Amino acid sequence: MTAEPQTGRKPREARRAETRAALLAAARQAFGDKGYADASMDDFTASAGLTRGALYHHFGDKKGLLMAVILEIDAEMADRLKAIAAAAPDPWQGFLEENLGYIQMALEPEIQRIVLRDGPAVLGDPSQWPNTDGCIAAIRASIEGLKAGGLIRAVDAEAAARLICGASTYAAQWIANAEDPAAVSRQALPAFRALLEGLLPRA
Repeated sequence: MTAEPQTGRKPREARRAETRAALLAAARQAFGDKGYADASMDDFTASAGLTRGALYHHFGDKKGLLMAVILEIDAEMADRLKAIAAAAPDPWQGFLEENLGYIQMALEPEIQRIVLRDGPAVLGDPSQWPNTDGCIAAIRASIEGLKAGGLIRAVDAEAAARLICGASTYAAQWIANAEDPAAVSRQALPAFRALLEGLLPRA
């Protein structure tokens, strides 16, 4: 069998993926360092060695690029939270620590600025973002598993998931926008824990 000739060029899809990743990395750095308002498209296209045309092609506009950066960060957060849950000694503790962990991440500067401050200010209500349905579905699945194991009370899983997602999102935004995020975190975490513990069976 004759080997195909080597052209020295990467396949189109590989080049597209590299361009997209370069723009995401440059934008993430700029949004994290300067904030959305002060980060210019020329700054991060130049940093990535690309043109505005490439940005428009892959993300539509600056808002589209912000959404893509948020989704990338959110996916990383989800992986970290899954690892926290998996390391817990039992399913209930895993559920508790995973949800508390999300609120604790509001103290991290990149998450604070990009996801919790600039994201809602620029893109609107996080409940309408494309990643929210996945978050609710994951919480709902956890609640259904805990119910099946008799570890929590018989609550409507969909309603409980939406309420928990909304409460944790609001708590994280409260922390991120506070003058003293650490102090507000110390207020929010015990209260949120108490809310979740309301799911436990009554004595």
